[in-house]
Amino acid sequence: MNRFEILHEKILGEIDLTQEFDDQELVRLIHKVIKEHTQNDYMAIDERTALGKELFNTLRKLDVLEDFLHDEAITEIMINGTQNIFYEREGRLYDSKKRFSSTERLNDLIQQIVSQTNRLVNESSPIVDTRLADGSRVNVVLSPIALDGPVVTIRKFSKAGMNLKELIRRGSVSEDIVHFLSILVAARYNIFISGGTGSGKTTFLNALAETIPKDERLIIIEDNAELNIRSLPNLVRLEARGANTEGKGEIPIHTLIKTALRMRPDRIIIGEVRGEEALSLLQAYNTGHDGSISTGHANSCMDMIARLETMVLMNKMEMPLQAIRRQIASGIDIFIHLGRLRDKSRKVLEVSEVKEYKNEEIVLNVLYEYREEGYGQGSWTKVNDIYHTEKLLAAGYQL
Repeated sequence: MNRFEILHEKILGEIDLTQEFDDQELVRLIHKVIKEHTQNDYMAIDERTALGKELFNTLRKLDVLEDFLHDEAITEIMINGTQNIFYEREGRLYDSKKRFSSTERLNDLIQQIVSQTNRLVNESSPIVDTRLADGSRVNVVLSPIALDGPVVTIRKFSKAGMNLKELIRRGSVSEDIVHFLSILVAARYNIFISGGTGSGKTTFLNALAETIPKDERLIIIEDNAELNIRSLPNLVRLEARGANTEGKGEIPIHTLIKTALRMRPDRIIIGEVRGEEALSLLQAYNTGHDGSISTGHANSCMDMIARLETMVLMNKMEMPLQAIRRQIASGIDIFIHLGRLRDKSRKVLEVSEVKEYKNEEIVLNVLYEYREEGYGQGSWTKVNDIYHTEKLLAAGYQL
């Protein structure tokens, strides 16, 4: 241990954590203890300040993560054991050079995070998904699953939010596509957004939802609350709940979908579909809740269809594949696929319409696609006109 870590441990040993301190009292106590322990050992003012700040963050906030969480340019934080903390800024990974002095200190941080949402993680249940107070997504994996120490991955979301104009400015989507999709949302087309990890699905859903008319009732259902849709006054947010230590009390997404149908929604947004809730999603899409939106992991629009089929088949009820495909074809109108390119940029790569179910296959009509022309270079091309215009005409739109 270096001098900084030794002093840190000594200070922790002298502070009675059972006592209640307000922030100012705690700061005074920290500086008092630092002064006492450095009387015979010179420490520069900036080092004293850094030690005091780190100790305060350890006791009151989220330890060494605090600086990363306040940096708006950082989008992801990755803790690989006590000695490796990385972060992502503008699509690139950096070694933070910061460390945890002990596994105990990292474990204390993990328990502090999961307790905020009444989640549980320990050796017998070593994996948990949760969130921070600001909505940032957190995944934790402990030993014996994580061989080199606890692993914590935090996906941050911009506090200011991301609107469609900003996505255009960043080159994630074109003005023509934004105009087109805004009309489809207003005309209540059912939309499914697909993409790989980190492709920007949640961000794009957040931005697209801002175009929903303000006089509609929206129900949002998520596994972990991370959507930040605030533009609608008549908004209900529901979050799934895992089982407790006794294996009871679980409320999965598919239960929330069924509950939402009794809450008089105009539209339903499901943050992400991962499993058997896909069947409940399709049933909601096919029972008059037009204009609903959801997301899922896939490598293309066609791949998303195949993944939805697989997720529906995870249900205990037996359904023929043809019936599942008919449900998808009749329930979902538009697929939007997002991707992360070699230059680390995130873009809308494809917008496709479900044209028909023919010869036991779902046929897509590609409307727009992004054509990469080199590293960091490319453009969007309109491929075809939309085939199904019934909802557009009913809503009074002409394309």
